[in-house]
Amino acid sequence: MNHLASQNILVQEFPAARPSLRLAVVTETWPPEVNGVALTLARLVQGLCERNHQVQLVRPRQTRADLGAHDAGFEEVLMRGMPIPRYPQLKLGLPGKKALVSAWALQRPDLVHIATEGPLGWSALQAARHLRLPVTSDFRTNFHSYSQHYGLGWLKKPIVAYLRKFHNLTQCTMVPTRALCAELISSGFENTRVVARGVDTQLFRPERRSSELRAQWGADEASLVLLVVGRLAAEKNLEIAIRAFEAMAAVHRDVRLVFVGDGPQREALQQRCPPAVFVGQLRQDTLAACYASADLCLFPSLTETFGNVTLEALSSGLPVLAFDTAAAAEWLEPCVTGWMAPAGDASAYVALARELAAHPQHITQASTRARQQVAQLDWQQIAAQVEAVFTGVMARHVGRTMPAAPPLPAL
Repeated sequence: MNHLASQNILVQEFPAARPSLRLAVVTETWPPEVNGVALTLARLVQGLCERNHQVQLVRPRQTRADLGAHDAGFEEVLMRGMPIPRYPQLKLGLPGKKALVSAWALQRPDLVHIATEGPLGWSALQAARHLRLPVTSDFRTNFHSYSQHYGLGWLKKPIVAYLRKFHNLTQCTMVPTRALCAELISSGFENTRVVARGVDTQLFRPERRSSELRAQWGADEASLVLLVVGRLAAEKNLEIAIRAFEAMAAVHRDVRLVFVGDGPQREALQQRCPPAVFVGQLRQDTLAACYASADLCLFPSLTETFGNVTLEALSSGLPVLAFDTAAAAEWLEPCVTGWMAPAGDASAYVALARELAAHPQHITQASTRARQQVAQLDWQQIAAQVEAVFTGVMARHVGRTMPAAPPLPAL
């Protein structure tokens, strides 16, 4: 006994492990659907699972053969859906409050996170509030901005009113940029929190550059390859990209324009710009090679809530020419990693393009600095930020009572 008492005892304190949360994530879109919401949400969910959280993903059934995944720490609950007009490959979730109340009453999540504001998202919001569950949301798509591109500008105010009501019924709305956060606050949105998007820095990297791929585009190392990535749709402002290409081709002896993506405007764009190369929708590894093999990314969209293309290009060592909005305003360093024209100033955008074609060495210099700009935005860092938001919301939720959500407002 005396011998034991005389021994030095080392007491080592171990930090408490992070609690494992049961999260219900609700979305109307999910891979293999290809769009910014589906792809970035999938990476976030993967990051949350890697941080030892259990995720129940609620989404529409995509095909009749779709059975959903059921793995350790991750399961999918499939709901009814219908094709979206003009985008038949995408599904719109149908209302399902009763089914969600039953599922969550049986297996109660710690928090419900809603990524999209469609009928399924509204049902999830109603179900969560009925069960007094803490609920958060994402603001991921500028539906109100899209309306003017489809002859539905008169719908902008009702859409904003619906989105405001939807998000103000959640306890926190995550927004990807400071500028968008300020815009939403000025429109009456409450409880907003800026959480950036991430980028897969291992997938999107300069080492994927391929001379063989450039040759397929009709380019060699002396050529100037312009890359446009995204849906070929009216809201993407792609006419400006073509005008920029034409201005650059008038100055530089060998300029190539490559479109990656598909959409309802593809045929019209091919007729408008016959020299352009249209490669269609690509797998992520092939897309990464396209970024790394180009020389300048043209991103003329004015309707993005964020614009994942900007981060993917920079991570690939590809400078970006964009308008001073969304991710470009947050992450481009002017004249160092890219260039920005004042938002909506098409003439300034085209003039910048022409100047770059006349001085291509500026593009080469920017390519060496682009990746450094976003090196810290890996998805594990973003998942940690979102986790902190969730735990904060849950802490504030304790002891609160929430009234049930009101009926869906009429548009």
